[in-house]
Amino acid sequence: MHQLFYGLHGIFFLLISEKIMASEISTKLLKIDSPVFNNEELIPSRYTCEGEDINPPLTIGDIPEGTKSLALIMEDPDAPNGTFDHWLEWNIPVINTINENSNPGITGVNGFGKTGYGGPCPPSGTHRYFFRVYALDAKLDLEAGAEKKLL
Repeated sequence: MHQLFYGLHGIFFLLISEKIMASEISTKLLKIDSPVFNNEELIPSRYTCEGEDINPPLTIGDIPEGTKSLALIMEDPDAPNGTFDHWLEWNIPVINTINENSNPGITGVNGFGKTGYGGPCPPSGTHRYFFRVYALDAKLDLEAGAEKKLL
């Protein structure tokens, strides 16, 4: 039996610096799309545990000037035991495309206990998946395999 996967893009911009106060943090929306599915559509099975379990291609737009690196989090807020992390990546170069089956940055540990992308694989029902991209004004000093709470 095939599981249903519901894709939803949630994106925001966070410009951080150790030299500014928290009240000076600015936020702006980034645009994220995928050529293989649209916002609120099902994620094709190729990118799930029922398929090749590789990351889908993503395009990122409206990256602000001054961005030094990108960070990405893909999560499932509908998981039975709370939000489940599917993909953590940081120090991504300032690029407009993340190719299918690629890791352009440094990867953290996902909810499966592995680094890199882990595709949707809900135990039952339809779940939503949020792709969040952060534009940062610096590279992060985190080692590969870090957990989301450190990101």
